[in-house]
Amino acid sequence: MTDSIALGSTKKYSVSIIGASGYSGAELTRLLLRHPLVKLNELYAFSQSGASVAELYPALSCDKVYKPYGGETESDIYFLALPHGEALQLVPALLKAGKTVIDLSGDFRLKSVLEHEQFYKQTKLPDAVMTYGMPELFHDEIKSANAISNPGCFASSIILGVAPLFLGCDSSKKVLAINCTSTSGISGAGRSSKTELSFSEMSENIRAYKVGVHQHTPEIMQALGTSATSPSFEFTFTPMIGALVRGIYSVLNVQLDSPAEMDEIKELYREFYRNAPFVRVRDSMTEVKHVYRTNYCDIHIAHATTSGSLVIVTAIDNLLKGASGQAVQNMNIMLGIDETTGLL
Repeated sequence: MTDSIALGSTKKYSVSIIGASGYSGAELTRLLLRHPLVKLNELYAFSQSGASVAELYPALSCDKVYKPYGGETESDIYFLALPHGEALQLVPALLKAGKTVIDLSGDFRLKSVLEHEQFYKQTKLPDAVMTYGMPELFHDEIKSANAISNPGCFASSIILGVAPLFLGCDSSKKVLAINCTSTSGISGAGRSSKTELSFSEMSENIRAYKVGVHQHTPEIMQALGTSATSPSFEFTFTPMIGALVRGIYSVLNVQLDSPAEMDEIKELYREFYRNAPFVRVRDSMTEVKHVYRTNYCDIHIAHATTSGSLVIVTAIDNLLKGASGQAVQNMNIMLGIDETTGLL
């Protein structure tokens, strides 16, 4: 945390976004414009440099113009919402200048250089790792950090769905296998134009992609205390893209080594998330529309059997709890203020 950001202070902090013209950048802009302790300074964008926010996003009441980033360090806090690989080049200088950094890409999530190179097909230095910004699991670490790597959207929906089974107070049950099928809205692929994501291709359609090789796999395993290259349980992840704009819906089939009682599992989850303002353990089935344009993750324990089989369903908005909303939640924790500030 920078010296200029005093814990619990009520001063206003200057904030800039690098990569502000994409969907996540636009959501960050919307959230930060209404945040009571933030002054939005600069919006940097490369391909949209020179365009106004009003041109790209008329719904945002903002008169700023996107400009190219040239290494400026005038703001207190920098959010980076760039394609994978680009933040690696910019973050070191920001940290050297004493700035607080929150990166939304996968560049700094993985501790294993081998796994980063395997899943992202890019190289990085071993020290290119920042505090993993999942507030429900690493609140204390985030509070004392000056640089955060924001979790991926699929990873958020899956980790939150199973974390109590690994990190909760009941250590008598062991997870043997997890089979995840997660469907994302089209906005998860970003704002760039791609034929396969056009309306005519995606309308009334759904398809799987990157089965077994999706880049969020190793961060899921890392957060759960194991690794993708040598896992302590069997893990299968099938990412899907469906004909909705935003949202992620994950169905998690879990096999435990002992019987699972529905009431017992529900109590485990409620206890684990008792201090988590953006996680709701629901008695009824959750849906994407329940969390649409919110920072909530909804969890429903759908099925439990005497054979130890569980079905857990989660829903998030991929652009908020899966990206920008969670990034602002992390900023709030770093500033020592209520983590819900500007998000409710």
